[in-house]
Amino acid sequence: MTNYKKPYVIAEIGCNHKGDMEIAKELIKVAKIFCNVDAVKFQKRHNKELLTEAQYNAPHPNPVNSYGDTYGAHREFLEFDVKQHQELKDYCEDIGLDYSTSVWDLTSAKEIAGLQPKFIKIPSACNNNVKMLTWLCEHYEGELHISTGMTTKEEIDDLVALFKRHLRAKDLVLYNCTSGYPVPFKDVCLLDINILKEKYGAEVKHIGFSGHHLGIAVDMAAYTLGANVIERHYTLDRTWKGTDHAASLEPAGLRKLSRDLKAVYESLTYKTQDILPIEQVQRDKLKNKKG
Repeated sequence: MTNYKKPYVIAEIGCNHKGDMEIAKELIKVAKIFCNVDAVKFQKRHNKELLTEAQYNAPHPNPVNSYGDTYGAHREFLEFDVKQHQELKDYCEDIGLDYSTSVWDLTSAKEIAGLQPKFIKIPSACNNNVKMLTWLCEHYEGELHISTGMTTKEEIDDLVALFKRHLRAKDLVLYNCTSGYPVPFKDVCLLDINILKEKYGAEVKHIGFSGHHLGIAVDMAAYTLGANVIERHYTLDRTWKGTDHAASLEPAGLRKLSRDLKAVYESLTYKTQDILPIEQVQRDKLKNKKG
């Protein structure tokens, strides 16, 4: 591989704002000014559409991370309405950052599509929601980013085929992903990026990587393998209450990720001549002249 695409870094805020608009805006501001990312992403759910009644009324599976007495109440506490998402999108645009949201159900997809973001994300959990995917293909003109965690290879084939039928494959960004929080390194399975590239690279817009691991070394390898869109969960404090904080990068880590990806991108070239100008001074000074 010789022609690497410029890395595009997405800070996945998700629900790490704790249901607080001011925290959400602080996360956006820090992501732009300090971390130098390209986009931030939130999440949108209509919980009673997404969950069964039993799921909605059940206790949170990990009560220490819950913001409500039931899982449904927890999810509602963390939910922003459409007007709030519009406000967040406007704030992103004011400071020069792309805004996006993951949509988990058809109603959420319709609402967020109405805001006309640059791209909409479909999480691994919902990449088999044919009704939602079909509506987005037919009514939303932006990029559609889809993660492939907890998804079989046959299901990925079906997913790409749906986009091809709707003549939307060139708007599809397909992410390698392992669903877990956090994911141990042995389960990241980076070489699956090669499978996505070989099978779909010529058909889709980009191959991406959505990581839930610790640190940033793995992301450099993912980019080098050909995933130019890199998404990582992001928080201001990994000790905050909530499921995703432990698998998130804090600002210093996200800043290093963005910096290092840009450095790797700049480094992935061949020499343009045998002796580069920077080497000539060293050659004149240090190269053996005795034969």
